[in-house]
This record gives sequence, C-alpha cells and structure tokens, in this order.
Amino acid sequence: MFIQQEKLNLVNKSLISLKNLNNISRWLRNKYLITGVGFIVWMFFIDRNDLLTQWKRIKEFRSLQQSEINLNKQITETKQELELLKTSSFTLEKYAREKYMMKKDNEDLYIVSK
Repeated sequence: MFIQQEKLNLVNKSLISLKNLNNISRWLRNKYLITGVGFIVWMFFIDRNDLLTQWKRIKEFRSLQQSEINLNKQITETKQELELLKTSSFTLEKYAREKYMMKKDNEDLYIVSK
C-alpha cells in the first residue's frame, strides 16, 4: 500500500510538472521564434562578420576615406607646384635652393635650423 501511494505521488508530481510546462506561454514554445532568436544571436555575436567586426571595419573605412581626402589635397598641391616649376626658372631656382640645398659656384651656404 505504501509503495502504491509513492507511485501515485510520483505520477501526480509528473502531471504537475507537465501542467507547469503547459503554463509556459505559447510564444516561448514557438519553434520559429526560437529559430529566429538563435539566428539573430548567431549573426550579431558568433559569426565572423559580427557587430564588433562591422564597427571596426566602418571605423577603418572612415579613416581610409579621410586619408584619401588628405592625399588628394597633397596631389593637387604637388601638381600646382610642378606647374610653377615648369613655367618659371626663378621658381625652379628657389625650389632647388630650399629643398636640395643647392648653391651657385661663388656662394657659401649657411643652414640655420629653428
């Protein structure tokens, strides 16, 4: 009799746990929702193209864009300087003296650094 009472208690406990399982809201048991949440977690945190990697790439891309702008400005300035050097012999002589420390035969060159 005691064994039968324990079996009944176990059966009642399992029925209660099944009822508790049924009390879980339907949307938590929805396989599409679970799959969707799993997919989102995978894409945002686990995949090799996760959010952190994307943010790093966007930051690097913006840095490269700024570098491109600066280099384009430098190219424009160099082209203008080249045109000046091609057109004026005075500018060519000034450039050679300032950049390459060139001098005429009868001159002495003194370099003063700041």
